[in-house]
Amino acid sequence: MTSKQSKTLRLVMPQWQGGDNPNTYLGSRLLAWLAPESDWPTVEVPVPAPDGAPARTENGVRHRGALMKQLQAAAALLETHRPDKVVVFGGDCLVDQAPFAYLNQRYDGKLGVLWLDAHPDVKTPKDYPNAHTMVLGNLLGEGDPEMAAQVKVPLDPARLLLAGLNSVRLTDQERDVVTRHNIAVVHTGELDPDSAPVLDWIRANDIRHLAIHLDLDVLDPGAFRSTFFGEPQPEADPVEAFPAGTMSFAVLARLLKDLDANTTIVGLGITEHLPWDAINLRNLLNDVPILQ
Repeated sequence: MTSKQSKTLRLVMPQWQGGDNPNTYLGSRLLAWLAPESDWPTVEVPVPAPDGAPARTENGVRHRGALMKQLQAAAALLETHRPDKVVVFGGDCLVDQAPFAYLNQRYDGKLGVLWLDAHPDVKTPKDYPNAHTMVLGNLLGEGDPEMAAQVKVPLDPARLLLAGLNSVRLTDQERDVVTRHNIAVVHTGELDPDSAPVLDWIRANDIRHLAIHLDLDVLDPGAFRSTFFGEPQPEADPVEAFPAGTMSFAVLARLLKDLDANTTIVGLGITEHLPWDAINLRNLLNDVPILQ
């Protein structure tokens, strides 16, 4: 249900500080290059390239100063262009805060949000210092107080669906947020037969305008290696509190097409792209003398 009359803005936001992972800087740029060409305007949020400097933690959040500047810069670009639809090429998950907050205000607080992610992203600075784990909490008016204060109209939890959680293995804090707000949850296995659980939620809640947060770690790293969990030779084992996704390409592709046929998609944020082969090749080329 796409409208050719709607103004779409493409937002490139190579933010890496939210996950304290410099590799997402290249991941964002490569995502924007891989996407189909479009006549709609593309703008980039200014993000300084990683320089190897150690992260500075302020009030429990790494890189807080840079993240606040980038959050406000993204919001300013959205206010300047006033699009009807937004596509975001991230960057870490925090890149979706400003666009989703803008769209929820644009659609009078009635935006539906599908959070396709192996994790709920509702942590606080007390739980973890990387702000990409707090973005949905911020959008609900919780999370990090300073970042949440930038959200003029918090999301309605009744119009939010978490899909792709690969297990019920949430922390007590995450489970409290999901339970307290009565947030709908669909696990990946429930989507294997068809998209009915999500489509039923759309109909039951009269979702007319939908924004989709797509953290690529919702995909099974055995099928798609360009995620945190697909690193060929990780320096350390992934933290158990952050389980990998299990969704297949086929299920994700079918779900996105079914959603387009059953509602109006006004936002899509693609995040956490870690193209390991390109990253490792770039690192090798950086050490080749003739290329210096």
